[in-house]
Amino acid sequence: MAGGWAKDGAVQEQIDASVDDAVARAKRQIPAGDSAEFCEECDAAIPEARRQAIPGVQLCINCQAEIEKQATTESAINRRGSKDSQLR
Repeated sequence: MAGGWAKDGAVQEQIDASVDDAVARAKRQIPAGDSAEFCEECDAAIPEARRQAIPGVQLCINCQAEIEKQATTESAINRRGSKDSQLR
């Protein structure tokens, strides 16, 4: 049941769109191609197990962790526009 001017199923459509956006962002971050033997940042050797587990990897675990720590999280889209979610 929808409320106000929204059609039936509108909330589920918003949830589906948010999930689709998150999946697309995650897929864009997956490396591809040949794995590097040495880290592009610190020139440390990348273990064979990591190269096999993540095809296309270019960074060692420490450098990858540091980059992920520094990365800013993308803000979620406020699809509903409710006052409660705007106050966060």
